[in-house]
Amino acid sequence: MSSRQRKPVNTEAKETKNELAPNLKAQTGKTWGRDRDISYITVLFSTLILCCCPLLVIVFWVNCTHYQCSLYEPIYLLQLRGFSKEAFDSVVLQKLPQFAWDGLKIYVSWLSFQAILYAVLPAKIGYGQQTPAGYILPYKVNGLLAWFITHILFLVGAFYFNWWDASIVHDNWGSLLIAANIYGYFLTFFSYAKAYIMPSHPEDRKFSGSFIYDLLMGIEMNPRFGKYWDFKLFHNGRPGIIAWTLINLSFAAAQYNQIGYVTNSMILLNFLHAVYVLDFFYNEDWYLRTIDIAHDHFGFYLAWGDTVWLPWMYTVQSHYLVRNTIDLSTPYFLFVLAVGLSGYYIFRAVNHQKDVVRRMNGECIIWGKPARYIKTHFVT
Repeated sequence: MSSRQRKPVNTEAKETKNELAPNLKAQTGKTWGRDRDISYITVLFSTLILCCCPLLVIVFWVNCTHYQCSLYEPIYLLQLRGFSKEAFDSVVLQKLPQFAWDGLKIYVSWLSFQAILYAVLPAKIGYGQQTPAGYILPYKVNGLLAWFITHILFLVGAFYFNWWDASIVHDNWGSLLIAANIYGYFLTFFSYAKAYIMPSHPEDRKFSGSFIYDLLMGIEMNPRFGKYWDFKLFHNGRPGIIAWTLINLSFAAAQYNQIGYVTNSMILLNFLHAVYVLDFFYNEDWYLRTIDIAHDHFGFYLAWGDTVWLPWMYTVQSHYLVRNTIDLSTPYFLFVLAVGLSGYYIFRAVNHQKDVVRRMNGECIIWGKPARYIKTHFVT
């Protein structure tokens, strides 16, 4: 995985060069990007995603909170009671997460704190790939510092100052889910309106001709406030990935409150997830050259996905372990640890290779040989 030492492709463009490249300006509009004039089938499936994804998260929340994460038990109870309206009310409706002002306050405080850290912490400036309209955008890369500050403050506030219980996220998990959904849908519609009213880079917008599809997949490629405050990088990294390990810690604290100790399975889960999360922030500049940043537009798929799907579904294992105490034997613990670390090594090695090839424009050495790659050209 070594690479020949040579000057990489210039991604360190100065801000004065972040203007439309003359040879790309004519290619904007209807001739690049994703599908246009999409079919009714696509619109139907887009509608199902918009409606059903939140319902799926709620189903998992209900099953884990009230039925020990069993997907079968609620169906069995409904069947046992004859699928009546009364059975549906008692088994499902009365178990739904409830709105609470405390949950909303916690979520707004959390979101605001992360927004402030993103804006004010010192940062390295990274650059994304050239957009279809020719922009090379700068990004504030300070996620690792924000992660450490967030987690240190959380632990110090919980165990030294007693400002909150370490299980605060677990204890408010239902109302936080409602608050996150409110914000996720607000962000979706706000981004849709912003694309029309005050787009950051009008030439990089893409209109499909369908309101539903544009709502789902987004119109703007890189919506921003000002020069650096990027919607994609912030929402994926801060209310999404920083929250990931914080949620796991809170569920570990809840397990301790319930049984008086933290199981080795919960410790292993926290460790393996933290390895991935810290890797992400250590290599945050690499994320600027992935599909999310380089190709996806910002709609429900990323707005709601980063604020609800990622923190709730990626942490469902810690929710499971709170409801189902599991103490692993030493051989099994070591086996799972080895599998997890092996998977991480493969993930990191492969992504490092891809990043080197992109940065060096393919002129590099991979595994002792010149890199082999395919250069693609996309048309509509």
